[in-house]
Amino acid sequence: MSALSGRVAAAAAHVDFPLRLNARGRTNVADDEGYLRGLVEQVLFTRPGERVNRPDYGSGVDALVFAPAGDELAAATRALVHGALQTFLGELIRVEAVDVRAEEANVEVTVTYRPLRAPADDARRVLHVSSPAGRGP
Repeated sequence: MSALSGRVAAAAAHVDFPLRLNARGRTNVADDEGYLRGLVEQVLFTRPGERVNRPDYGSGVDALVFAPAGDELAAATRALVHGALQTFLGELIRVEAVDVRAEEANVEVTVTYRPLRAPADDARRVLHVSSPAGRGP
């Protein structure tokens, strides 16, 4: 009998985002749920050109935060976010909806998605991001 035969398979663990240490001083890990949420956040908050080896990675949504708010901003943000998530995470998640509200001083982006590995009756995941718009840096 081998040393591993009596063990139960551990749940998948991924490096947590943002990178941080746990109480034992080791790299903090995330489960599948936290890992996917972190990936979605990375796509949303990374500007194209920011990563040296992947210059096209990201959505650039933060640049739209300083654009004048309105229906045009909401439509552009919706298309930009949906396209970026589909391009970079299309093998891991199915984007079900991207809702954008752009009013006077706020831009709110809500992404609804499901992991591709999840059962069909699994609950949707919702990520909500809100930022002030219309203000210069």
